[in-house]
Formats: sequence, C-alpha cells, structure tokens
Amino acid sequence: MRMHNADEHCGIAQAAVVTGDWWNVLVLREIARGRVRFDALAAELGLSRKVLTERLGRLVASGVLRRSLYQRRPVRYEYLLTDSGLALLPLLVAMQEWGDRWMLGDGAATATATEGGAEHARVHALTGTRLPAALELPAGDGTDHPVVAPDATATVLFTYPGADPDTSDVPVPEAPEPALNQGLFHRTWPEFRHTGVAVNAITTQLPEEPAAFATAQGIPYPLLSDARYRLTTALRLPTFRAGGRLHLKRLVLVVDPERTVRHTLFPVDDLPRAVEDALRLAATAT
Repeated sequence: MRMHNADEHCGIAQAAVVTGDWWNVLVLREIARGRVRFDALAAELGLSRKVLTERLGRLVASGVLRRSLYQRRPVRYEYLLTDSGLALLPLLVAMQEWGDRWMLGDGAATATATEGGAEHARVHALTGTRLPAALELPAGDGTDHPVVAPDATATVLFTYPGADPDTSDVPVPEAPEPALNQGLFHRTWPEFRHTGVAVNAITTQLPEEPAAFATAQGIPYPLLSDARYRLTTALRLPTFRAGGRLHLKRLVLVVDPERTVRHTLFPVDDLPRAVEDALRLAATAT
C-alpha cells in the first residue's frame, strides 16, 4: 500500500498497512480462531496457495505473525500471533461488533439477540467446533485456568456482561444483575460437581473486577477474564458496547473433554431455564 508522506507519523495510516487489506484481516481472524496451518487456512478462506503465501509473508514481515516449525520432512510451519498480533484482537472484536450492529443489524445496541439473526446463526454454528488447544484465561486470584477443564466429563462455559457494567442505555435481557447471573449456577453447583461437570464463567472485564464479587458471594467456580479477547475472537462470540467498553452477551456452551462444542444456548433470556438446560445437556455431552 502506497502512503502519502503526511501519513508517516499517523498511527491509523500505519495500522492500515496491516489491517487495510481484506485478506490480511481474514487471515488474522482465522489464525485467532486456531487455524494456524497453511492448508487449514487455504481451505477455510478459499485462497490460492500463491495469494495465501503472499499474505502470510507480509504479516510475518509486519511482525504480527511468526512461523513455528512443526514438521521437518517436508518442512511445514504453523503461523502464530506475536504480541503485536495479539494486540490486534480488540480491533477485530470491535470490527465484528460494528459489523453485527450496523451492517448485519438495524443499528440498535442490545445485550441480547434475535433468533435467525447473524449472531444467533454464528453461535449455533459453533456446534462441532473445537476450541484451540491450551487456551487459558486469568482469574481474579492471578492464576491462569484452562477454558476447558482437563479432568471434567464436560465443561459449561457461561459468558456474561460482567459485574455491574453500565448498560443503562442498552436493552438487556431479564435479570442482568451479577448476583443472579452467578447465583443460579452457584445454587446448582453441587449437581454439576456430582456429575463431574466443570463450570467456567467468562467476562471481558479485567480479572480483578469480578474478583471481589466472587469472594463476597463465595462463588465456587472460576470467574475468568477474557479482557484480551482470545476466546471471543477464537469463537467469534457476540458482544455489545456499553459504558464505552465491549461486553460479552450471555450465552452457554457445553464443551466435551476433547474441547469440542456439543451444545449452544443463545440467546439466554431465561437464565433459570438455561442453567437447567446446561446441566441436562452437559450430563450427556461425552
């Protein structure tokens, strides 16, 4: 991309060198989703080998991707996000939220979704999707936890807006209060534990934000932070903007021990019923 001399000191112009190309953005999207090998990228994007090789080379040269050897004969590489590339994830999420709201929606900000809409279709298409390996998120205690519990018969992932986000200007489903969000899972926790099912609650807030709430309420399962949007981009989870920040919409995923999504519940407008359905579906997820 040719740049005018006046753009030399413009951060937007410099970022556009990397993100201003349609294929560059989609390559980054797919790598964030865990498709890190050449053939997987080519198959998902429908790109010729020549064009994909060019785009990957540019992204490596830009410093947002790095190559990692995984096979010597013949030589094969995985393409992984660098720290610079990981720093682009919030931009991808913001682009997705804007597209969902203004291009695929009617422009209204909402913390829920309509059946048959783009977000609804995208979430329900996650059934059969395998989460990236070794994906961990931080909790309020400062430790990283695996998104999918390795020793559980199934893992229920419950995404929620956060502990008291400012949603005064955003239509939200019934019962948005954080105490009810977590309280229903808390009360049902003995039944989940009895069946060997793990529960991970996930928000885009910083780890310390829900930590005090979790301690005060005695939440027995991890409240994980996806503030860096690694899970959000990996699964293209729906978000909404409130209080100047992007928050996850409430949904439930039931994931088996092999990290494969078996069931999806979205939108979650009736939280008590969603908790009951999650318990029932998780018991049969293996």
